[in-house]
Amino acid sequence: MGEAVPLKRPVGRRVTPQRTEYRRLSQSAEMGSVTRGQLAVLAHNLACTGLINASESHLLVTLVNTASPEAFDKGGRPIIFKSNQQLAFEINRSVGRVSRMLSNLFDAGLVTMQDSGNYKRYPHRNANGLIVDGCGIDMRILIVRYRELDGLVRRAKAEKAAASAALRRYRGALRNLRYVLATATSLSERARARQEARLERVVALVGTAAKASSGVLRRATALVEWFIERVLQLPRRPQGVSEAEESTCKYAEKDMHRQITNPDPIVNSNENRRSAHAEQLSLLEAGSASQWAYEASLGRGSRQVNEPKHPPQALVALQDLVRAIPALDTYGFALPHTWAELARIVPQMCLIAGISDDARRRAVDQMGEQQAAVAVAVTLQKFDRQEVTSPGGYLRAMTERAAAGELHLARSVFGLLARNMTEALN
Repeated sequence: MGEAVPLKRPVGRRVTPQRTEYRRLSQSAEMGSVTRGQLAVLAHNLACTGLINASESHLLVTLVNTASPEAFDKGGRPIIFKSNQQLAFEINRSVGRVSRMLSNLFDAGLVTMQDSGNYKRYPHRNANGLIVDGCGIDMRILIVRYRELDGLVRRAKAEKAAASAALRRYRGALRNLRYVLATATSLSERARARQEARLERVVALVGTAAKASSGVLRRATALVEWFIERVLQLPRRPQGVSEAEESTCKYAEKDMHRQITNPDPIVNSNENRRSAHAEQLSLLEAGSASQWAYEASLGRGSRQVNEPKHPPQALVALQDLVRAIPALDTYGFALPHTWAELARIVPQMCLIAGISDDARRRAVDQMGEQQAAVAVAVTLQKFDRQEVTSPGGYLRAMTERAAAGELHLARSVFGLLARNMTEALN
C-alpha cells in the first residue's frame, strides 16, 4: 500500500483565539437585560460604524428577528438553526456569500457558532421541550456587548452630525470670503491676489471637504473667518485673560497658591530678579539672543516653572526665525517684531496646525514660552510643507526631547532657513 496523502487544508471551521474568546464570553450573557427589539435596532445601525457592511447588517437583523422574543428573556436561548440556504433565500444572496458573511460576523464578535460533526444545525431540548443548547448561530454575544456596541453607534452618529455641521459652516465661510474678495473696493489688486492665494492654500490643505474630519473643517473655518476680518479691516478681537494672569498670585502667603506660570512675559521674565551688576551688561554686543544667553548666569535654585528645564545649546535671533518660517506670511500673520508678539500668535498657529491646548501647555511648561513659541513655529512650517502629518504629535515629541536635553531648535530653524534660501536661488 502506498503512503497516505496528507490533506492540503484542514477540515472544519477556522478556529482562532478571538473566536474562542467570543464563544466563551457569550456564555456569560445576562438573559433578560436586553430585548430583541433593542438588538434589532442595534444590528440595523452597526453599519454606520464601519464594523460591518450593509449586507452583513441585513443578515444580522434577519438572525435577530428569527429568534422569538421569549428567547431573549431569562432562561431563553437565542440560537438560530436555519441553514445557510434558507438564510440566503431570505436576504436574496448566494449560499456562498452567506457563509462568508457569517464568518465575518463571527470574526467581528457579533455572533458565535457551534458546529456539529456534520455541520447540521439542531437544538438540544430538555424534558419540557425548551431549548437549553444546540448547534447553530448563537446570538448571546450581542447581549454581552450591547453597551459597547451601542456606544460605538452613538459616537459614530455624533461624529457624523459634527462633521455635517462643520462642513456646512466651512462652505458658508468660503462663500462669504469669496464674496468679500469680489466686492471689496478698498482692497488693492496685490492684496486681493495674496488673500486669494491664501484661500486656495487652505482649500488645498482641506482637500475634499466632504471627506475631511470635523476637526480639520473647524480649523479651516476659523482661518477663513479670520481672513474675512482682515479683508474687511475689522479691529482685532480683544485678547482674553492670559494664563499667567489667571493663575498667578504674586503675594500669596503660607503656600495657599501654587505658582504654575511665570508672572512676567517671556524674555523679560527674569528682569525682576537681575542683580545690579547683571543690568550693566552690554546686551547690544551680544545680539538679539543675548537676553537668553545671560539667563544661565542667574541662580540655578530660583528657576521658575516656565523656564526651560534643559537650556538650549544654541539660540536664534527673532529675525532669523521669521525668515525661516514663511508660513507666518502664508497664513496672514503679522510678522512679529518682539518675542512677546510671537507668543501672542502661538494659539492661532496651534489652531491652524491642529495642535491641542494640552500639547502647547506641556511645551511651555517644559521649554519655556519663548522656546515653545519657536517649536510651534517650526511645527507650523513643516506642516505647511506637508512634512508633518500630525503636528500635535510632532510637538509632543519635541517636548519629550527637550525633557531629555536632546532638543536642538536652532538646528531646525537654520535648516529651514537654508532650505528657503536654496529654493529662492533655484
